[in-house]
Amino acid sequence: MTALFATDLDRTMIFSRNAFHGAESVEKECVEYYEGEPLSYMTTTAIARLRELAANAPVIPTTTRTIEQFQRIELPGAPWRFAITSNGGNILVDGIPDPAWRLSIDDQVNATGATLASVGAELRSRISDSWVTKYREADELFCYLVVRPEAVPAGFLAEWDNWCRANGWSASQQGRKIYTMPDAVCKSLAVAEVRRRLTESGELPDGARLFAAGDGALDAKMLESADAAIRPRHGELEELAYTAPNLTVTTAAGILAGAEILDWFHAALPVADPV
Repeated sequence: MTALFATDLDRTMIFSRNAFHGAESVEKECVEYYEGEPLSYMTTTAIARLRELAANAPVIPTTTRTIEQFQRIELPGAPWRFAITSNGGNILVDGIPDPAWRLSIDDQVNATGATLASVGAELRSRISDSWVTKYREADELFCYLVVRPEAVPAGFLAEWDNWCRANGWSASQQGRKIYTMPDAVCKSLAVAEVRRRLTESGELPDGARLFAAGDGALDAKMLESADAAIRPRHGELEELAYTAPNLTVTTAAGILAGAEILDWFHAALPVADPV
C-alpha cells in the first residue's frame, strides 16, 4: 500500500436530496437513515468504486460530523481501520475513539485559546431567533449554528470570525450551518497523525503519497497538506473560487461529483509491477 486517501463525506462522498444538482434520475442508494427517514445517498457507481478503493488502499473517512452522526452512515468499504470525526477532534481506531488523541486535542485547545463555554456564551450573545434555528455543541469540542442563510445579518460572519481568530478559534459557513472551531481541531492534523501511525507500523512505506478530497472551508487545510487533492464543483470552496497548486476540480457538480472524485482516487493508485 503506497498511497493513502482521506475524504470528507457530506457533499463530497454522500449527498442529501437537496445536493443532487439535477441528477435525480441517476441510479443511487440510501446510505444513511435518520429517525427512520432516508437522508444521504451515493450513486451505485460511487458505492462500487469506494468499496474497491478501500480494498486496495487505506481510506480515511474524515468528517466534521460527531461520532454519533458518523456511525449512522452505512459507508461502503467498512469496517474502517481509522476514521476521523468531529473535524479532527476524534480519531476512531477500529470504531473506538482514541482517548490519547482526544486528550491531546483538549490540552491544545485549553493552552492556545478560549474555552468552548466562553466562546459559546459570546456567540449566543450575538444571535437571535429571527435568523438562527438551532445552537449546538458537538462532542464537547466546537459549536455551530443552524441558520436561515437569507436572514443572516450582513457582516455577521466576518465580525464573528475576527473575534474568534483573536481567541484561537475561527468561523466558517457551509450552507445552513455556521461552524465555530478551535484552531487545534483540524482535519489536516488528524490525517497527519493517522499517516504517522500507519508509517510507523509499517502499513505504509515512507514517502507514501496522500490524496484528499473535500468541498468546504473546513477541508481547505487538509487539501493543502495532501500531495494531491480534489474538490467538487460545488460547495463552499467553489463559492470562494478556492484553488491551490496541488488541486484538481471536478467537471461535475452534485452527486455525480462523488463518483468523479472516486475515479480520480483510483487513477492515483500505484500500478502493480508486472510479475
